[in-house]
Amino acid sequence: MKFTVNRTNFIKSLNDVQRAISAKTTIPILTGLKLTLAAQGLTLTGSNADISIETFISADDDSAELQIEETGKIVLPARFFSEIIKKLPEAILTINVTENYQTEITSGQASFTIKGLDADNYPHLPEIDETQHLSLTSDILKQIISQTVIAVSNQESRPILTGIHLVIKDNGLMAVATDSHRLSQRKITIDSGQDNAYDIIVPGKSLNELAKMLPDDSSDVELRISENQILFVFGNTSFYSRLLEGNYPDTERLIPQNSETTIEFNAVEFLSSIERASLLSHESHNNIVKLSLEVPEQKATIYSNSPEIGNVEETLKFQNLTGNTLEISFNPDYMKDALRSFGQTTVTVAFTKPLRPFTLVPSEDHEHFIQLITPVRTF
Repeated sequence: MKFTVNRTNFIKSLNDVQRAISAKTTIPILTGLKLTLAAQGLTLTGSNADISIETFISADDDSAELQIEETGKIVLPARFFSEIIKKLPEAILTINVTENYQTEITSGQASFTIKGLDADNYPHLPEIDETQHLSLTSDILKQIISQTVIAVSNQESRPILTGIHLVIKDNGLMAVATDSHRLSQRKITIDSGQDNAYDIIVPGKSLNELAKMLPDDSSDVELRISENQILFVFGNTSFYSRLLEGNYPDTERLIPQNSETTIEFNAVEFLSSIERASLLSHESHNNIVKLSLEVPEQKATIYSNSPEIGNVEETLKFQNLTGNTLEISFNPDYMKDALRSFGQTTVTVAFTKPLRPFTLVPSEDHEHFIQLITPVRTF
């Protein structure tokens, strides 16, 4: 196997694939990067058993400057190989695999030799039916992930909550995540073009890595779903993730259907106030911020204190306050995550009781996006 390639172009593909490669794995060969060279181009593959990423450099891509001398395949130690490639001196590099998987990497006056492994021992990627698929635009998919992954649980004690629940049916997609303290749900209309309905749970870590790779534009991302895998195809990249097994909790019943107090904030202004209040709450053991809504006086106030440092009190700006006077305490970090997910918009916050979960929705669109936060008992 022998080829030359543009180093900058190669590093971009290398960085993408390395997201799937872990130094800690029970299968030693998965610490390596698989290179497969065919007449059409070069395929790079990385996997950690949970996610697998494959990207293709076409021989027809002028910017890659890929020159194929001899086809073949090899698995190389990913960390060392990547560090070598990034430190090479010239714009072009050559990789030449000789006997016993010895691999020569040359660029300009620099030359390295590293030992590779037999690529036939590398696990095969899952085969997923190509006939059943649906498409989303990259920017929408990135947005859905960023708006829901914030509520994914980090606790492995309930593995099912470490994933995002995706329900696809009747030309609609719903994504929801909860860690039992907060919940985030996003709905969109899609043209699935098929009768199949899907109810799957994708690990939050997988979707986090996917979001980092997706372009910000409106190019298409193809989703293919099998019994225990999901595949995202975009550009020259294929991103596989295993699915979590089990039944996701019925989250619909957690969302209050009515409210006793509502208030509208500018999301960015409210976020700034929460950030100021949390400067002190983070110094306290319980990390709590208190919100007081006085309806007759049309006054909203936020408080936080730390016995060791001091306290903060701020009167908030708001657009609209109706219902009953209320005082409620919550974790400011949950509120900050929720508010950041709305961007530049007006948010309606709806409360029922001081110890009941409250919701945040965009004021102009109550149906498609909702964040829910469980308050904290302070007495």
